[in-house]
Amino acid sequence: MPIAKVDGVEVEFEAGMNVLQVCELAGKEIPRFCYHERLSIAGNCRMCLVEVKPGPPKPQASCALPAAEGQEIFTDTPMVKKARHGVMEFLLINHPLDCPICDQGGECDLQDQAMGYGRDDSRYALNKRAVEEKHMGPLIKTVMTRCIQCTRCVRFITEVAGVPDIGLISRGEDVEITTYLDKAVASELSANVIDLCPVGALTSKPYAFNARPWELKKTESVDVMDALGSAIRVDARGPAVLRVLPRINEAVNEEWISDKTRYAVDGLGRQRLDRPYVRENGKLKPATWAEALDVVAARIKATSPDRIGVIAGDLQDAESMKAALDLFGGLGVKSLDCRQDGMVLGDGQRESWLFNSSIQGIEDADFVLLVGSNPRLEAPVLNARLRKRWLAGALQVGVIGPQADLTYSYTHLGDGASALAGLAKSKSDFVTGLKAAKKPAIIVGAGALTRADSAAVLAAAAGVAKTFGMTWNVLHTAASRVGGLDLGFVPGEGGKTAGELVAKGGADLLVLLGADEIDLKQTDAFVVYLGTHGDAGAHRADVILPGAAYTEKNGLYVNTEGRVQMGFRAVFPKGEAREDWAILRALSERVGAKLPYDSLDELRGKLFAEHPSFGRIGYVAETPAAVDFAALGRKGDLSDTPLWSAVANFYLTNPIARASVTMAECAQTASGAAKIAAE
Repeated sequence: MPIAKVDGVEVEFEAGMNVLQVCELAGKEIPRFCYHERLSIAGNCRMCLVEVKPGPPKPQASCALPAAEGQEIFTDTPMVKKARHGVMEFLLINHPLDCPICDQGGECDLQDQAMGYGRDDSRYALNKRAVEEKHMGPLIKTVMTRCIQCTRCVRFITEVAGVPDIGLISRGEDVEITTYLDKAVASELSANVIDLCPVGALTSKPYAFNARPWELKKTESVDVMDALGSAIRVDARGPAVLRVLPRINEAVNEEWISDKTRYAVDGLGRQRLDRPYVRENGKLKPATWAEALDVVAARIKATSPDRIGVIAGDLQDAESMKAALDLFGGLGVKSLDCRQDGMVLGDGQRESWLFNSSIQGIEDADFVLLVGSNPRLEAPVLNARLRKRWLAGALQVGVIGPQADLTYSYTHLGDGASALAGLAKSKSDFVTGLKAAKKPAIIVGAGALTRADSAAVLAAAAGVAKTFGMTWNVLHTAASRVGGLDLGFVPGEGGKTAGELVAKGGADLLVLLGADEIDLKQTDAFVVYLGTHGDAGAHRADVILPGAAYTEKNGLYVNTEGRVQMGFRAVFPKGEAREDWAILRALSERVGAKLPYDSLDELRGKLFAEHPSFGRIGYVAETPAAVDFAALGRKGDLSDTPLWSAVANFYLTNPIARASVTMAECAQTASGAAKIAAE
C-alpha cells in the first residue's frame, strides 16, 4: 500500500483515496462543506485546504486532490490557517445573522466551523445579497439567502435519488439553488437533503420552530414504515415524538431514510386510541380495562376454538405475535395469520421468504429481475442501492410488471405473469446477458404473491431463478411479516387464512392485532381490535384495546433480509394504552390460560429458546442455505393480469401514515392535486 506523511506522521492508504481521506486516516479533522463521502466530488467550498509537497506553493483543496506515494501533507501551517480564514470570511459575506431563529442552530456545520476555523471579526461592511425562497414541496423549508452553493442537495437528488429536480442556475454572484419551475421535489427520499445541508438553507418544514436539539431526548431505534428496518433516531420532548432522523447502518440504509419514515411521526399523536371501548347498542362507549378484558374473555370462553381467528397487522413486534401465539395456540385456536394481504409464502424453509442477497449484498449483483415489484415505492432506500450499482455501469435490470419510473433504465419483459413462462426461451438482449451473468438475482415483490394465481406465479418465478442460477429474494412491504413467518404465525392444520376469516361466516370471534389493511365489510364476527389508531379495524371493532405504537415500546422486528433488530421506547404509550404483549398477558389470566411470563425479558427468553433466530440480533447469514425451488408454489395457469406493486400510495400505507397531516399533504402533492407555483 502507498504511504504518505500527514504532519510528519506516515500513513498507509488505499490507492485511489484523496488527500482529505488520508488526513482522516491520520486522525486529522479537515473542515468541509461540499464534500460528502457518498456523493461525487464538487470542490466548491474550498474549505478543506491543505498544503501539499511536492506541489505548488499554495493551499490545495484536499477533497479533489488524489493522494500519491511520498506526498507530504500539512494541515495546520500558517498558510493553511490563513487560507481557511479567508474562505470562511467569503462564505459569511452574504450569510444573514439568523442563528437565533434558524432551525439549524445547534446542529449547524457553518456555526461549528466558523468557530473552529474562521476569523473572530468581519471586514465586510457592504449590503448582503438576498435570494427569494423556493418552493420544494411540503417537506423542505427554504431560506436560500443562507445558501453557500455547496451543491450537496443537487448531487444527492441527481445521483442518489435519481430525480433531478434541484439544480444550480445563473452565474457568479447571482448563482441560486432552485427547483425547476418551482416544482415540488418528486422523490421519496427528498428530505435527506435537509440532513446534508451544512447551513440553514434547507430545513424541515413540518418541524420548523418546534424545538432546539438540546431539548430533545434521543432514542436509537428501527423504522417500521417498510420492511427494510432502517436505523433511525427518535427525538422526543415530553410525551411527544417531534422528529425522526437517520442513523448510519451500512448494512441496511447507509445514512438515508425515506420521507415516510421521517415525517409520518406526526400521525403518532393524531386519531389515537388512548382508552378501552366496548360497543353497546351499536355505539362504542368508553370502558375500564377490567370491563373490556372481561367482555373479551367471556367471548373467548363461549366460542369454540375452531371459530376463533387471530390476524396480525403489518406493524406488530415479534413479542406481541409470540404472546398471541402462546395464548390462542394454547386454547387450541388454529386460525392465526400474519398475512392479511393473502401472501402465499409461509410454509417450508425460512430462505423461501427472505431477501437472501441481503440489502447490502444486492450491490454485488450484475443482473436483477424484478417480478411484481416497484422498489421505488416499496423500499426507496433499497432502490437507491440498485441505482448506485446501475450508475456504476455494473447492473442490468429486467422488469416483469407495469412500466414505472424506477430512476434507472431497465428492460421491460412484460406486464403479466405469463411473461415468466417464456423467459428462458426469449432471445432478448437481457436474457442473453442473464445466461452469462456471474451474480444474477431475482426480486419477487408482494404484488406477485397476493393474487389469485400467486401459487402459479411463485412456481414460475422459482423456475426462472433455478434456470438462470439466480439468488432468491422476496421484497416484503410489512415490517412484521418476516417475524410472523419465522414464528409460524400462519394457519395450522385445519385453520383458516386471513381472507377466509373475514369472509361472511368465516369466524365467530375475530381478534385483530393492529390489522387495518384487510377488508372487514363482510365479516359478521365479534371483532376485538388491539391497536393504536382509529383506523379500519377500530371502526369495525366491538371491543377496542388500545396498544402502544412502535415508538412507545421495546420490540423486536425482523426485516426483509431476516435481520433481527431491536426497537426501543422513546415515549410512553398514550393515555391508558398498554404494550401489546402485556394486554395479552392480562387477558390470559381472565380466560384461565395464564401465560408463563410476567416481564418482557421473560417473554424474550421463551422466544429465544423456541425460535433461536430471534436471539441473533443484527445477524444475517453471509451464505444462506440454498432455496428448494421445487417446493415453491405449485404449477398452474398464469393470468395475463398485470403484476401491480403492492403499494398503491407510498405515503398512506399504514394507520400511522394515514393519521399524518404531513403524509396527506405529500399524497396530495404526488397525485398532482396541488398546483405547482408556476401555474
